[in-house]
Amino acid sequence: MLKLEKFIPEEFASNNYLLFNDETKTAVLFDPSLCYDKVTAFIKENGLNLKALIVTHVHFDHLGDIKKYQDNFENIKTIVPKGDKPLYENLMVQCDLFGVKRVDNFKVDEFIDESSKLFIDDIEIKIISTPGHSFGSTCYLIGDILISGDTLFREEIGRCDLPTGSFEDIKNSIKEKLFKLDSNVKVFPGHGDNSNIGHEKEFNAYFGLRAIY
Repeated sequence: MLKLEKFIPEEFASNNYLLFNDETKTAVLFDPSLCYDKVTAFIKENGLNLKALIVTHVHFDHLGDIKKYQDNFENIKTIVPKGDKPLYENLMVQCDLFGVKRVDNFKVDEFIDESSKLFIDDIEIKIISTPGHSFGSTCYLIGDILISGDTLFREEIGRCDLPTGSFEDIKNSIKEKLFKLDSNVKVFPGHGDNSNIGHEKEFNAYFGLRAIY
């Protein structure tokens, strides 16, 4: 049975999501940032086997712990959206521009896009390319669970004024891809509270039926 555990760091409040199979103990961590001690304690307490780190987009506040996991977990795979490869290659510049501590250099094992197939042992993950917040922004669908990164928030959307961002792109990504999903799909965003597709189709401030912008 698949379960999802949410971890929120004090700095940047970027949601970390640990997805795991409670029977096989296979685990995957989405957007590993600044919750290393809490996440690893949970992994040990529940006897989980962390197999992969998966990034929704390459912004410094969503990947601060990657090198720490790579240094302390054997055979862990790091997966990053191909469209954000330029952001990855210029990550230190990004940190400097925002005046934040530089992220430790980490290696990427696989750059993926919507044509890629993603299986972590028994866990099948559907890749949905959703440019807008960044060119490579990606959502991940596992059954009725959507890890939406900074593309879709509860009644909001991600900002589009950062490098490679585009309002038109995020509009198309949300309306033509995410809003085409089943209304019961649960939305787990990169910041803030959870939602579901049905709620967002009605109440999202930008693209819902009751939009105010």
